[in-house]
Amino acid sequence: GPQPSVSNSEGDLLFLLDSSGSVSYYEFSRVKEFMWDLLQPFTFGPKDVQTSIIHISTTPTMEFPFDRHQSAGALHQAIRNTQQLMGDTNTGKALSYAKEKLFSGEAGARPEVPKVLVWVTDGFSTDDISEPMQLLKDMGVTVFIVSTGRGNYLELSAAASQPPEKHLHFVDVDDLPIITKELRDGILDVIQANRLHAVDVTSSSFRLVWPKLLSQETDYYTLEYAPRDELGKKRTKQVAGAHTSLLLSNLAPETTYEVALIPESNIHYFAPQTTRVTTLAEEISPAQVLISESGPHSFHVSWAPTLDSVNSYQILYGPLPGNSVKLLEVDGKHNSTVVDKLTPNTTYLVTVTAVYKSGKEKSLSAKACTQEEGSKVRHLRFEDMGPNTLKASWDSAAGKVLGYRVRCRRQTGPSSLLSVSPQVHSVLLTDLPAGTTNKVCVKPIYKSQAGKRLCRMVHMQPGELGVSHSPEA
Repeated sequence: GPQPSVSNSEGDLLFLLDSSGSVSYYEFSRVKEFMWDLLQPFTFGPKDVQTSIIHISTTPTMEFPFDRHQSAGALHQAIRNTQQLMGDTNTGKALSYAKEKLFSGEAGARPEVPKVLVWVTDGFSTDDISEPMQLLKDMGVTVFIVSTGRGNYLELSAAASQPPEKHLHFVDVDDLPIITKELRDGILDVIQANRLHAVDVTSSSFRLVWPKLLSQETDYYTLEYAPRDELGKKRTKQVAGAHTSLLLSNLAPETTYEVALIPESNIHYFAPQTTRVTTLAEEISPAQVLISESGPHSFHVSWAPTLDSVNSYQILYGPLPGNSVKLLEVDGKHNSTVVDKLTPNTTYLVTVTAVYKSGKEKSLSAKACTQEEGSKVRHLRFEDMGPNTLKASWDSAAGKVLGYRVRCRRQTGPSSLLSVSPQVHSVLLTDLPAGTTNKVCVKPIYKSQAGKRLCRMVHMQPGELGVSHSPEA
């Protein structure tokens, strides 16, 4: 099933895949499934995990370079498309080739990131592996070995990184899922945030992440940062030793910062860690202004994007043509407001201005139209139609009416709501017991909005006295 996402890790991960004729097609396909399960939770990219595959065969072959597939979807498809090459099991040759590619910029490998080799084998090799494997480990590569065959324990335990109980796994090909989590955790110990780096970079901020180095309560980190072109403007922050991250904000867009993390301990010396981070180009806000929910006296204004670098928004609005304008101020964290107390059936010019924390301003305008104010029906009348029944009738409302809604709120019993076509100007109201007072309202419906309702109270007289009703309101 889906695994929790693993971020805050950086490394080049190379699979040495036995693609020779000594491996069956079934075993090869099972190993491909295992590789994807192992990789599934990682985040891939130039600042995260990169991975590659080298085939063990008569001649070693790279399936794809480290920087080819920068997303989980693309990598999954590439692993599925990997075909077995057959040939001899020349593992020694493949290891020498791997040493070359793990440190090659042409193959997409990165300097100064952890290197991990995962060798999946059936335990058989036709050439010597000890010398090229030792060269890899001497260059700082961490070697994990998964043997799906019997293999030579002494030879493989010497080839794997130490201790072998953490870096060497013997498992049947059908039981590979059993070791997936343990192997992934071992890889994570090597590649997860072992040096200072930046994540969540924006035009005005980035978060620094580093490994846990300090343990004493009195230990702390000193963090220094400054624009590369203005090192004299260095700023300093102190962070408690228990922390492993810090958000830096209020930064300049499109600016490269030099950052140094200095662990301060009374017991151990830790070398300062440095990194260089370039903020993104400044997004412009507002880039879009949207008018919605327009009515006779108000409309809704929204804009995007909302940025941390914006302190507030100013909304200027006024009728066209005309010179009278009004101002609304909105906090920079919000991206919408309601403009009200407007004139019906009027076009307004609305200008949204972002006031940046730097003092800069960006504006964008849009036109908005208020709706016509819906009119009332005229002359609501009632006629006694027998026991407990009334006929309500009215004169048509002005404008292009789509229909009418008649609501009767009874003193006793449920309320009723009737919708009729624009040609109909009367309805029968039943179940109105004698002696009760009921409220009847008629409202015209227009395409863009509802009209104003006209309501009257009507009293059902007992016996033969008929009905009485209030004046029109």
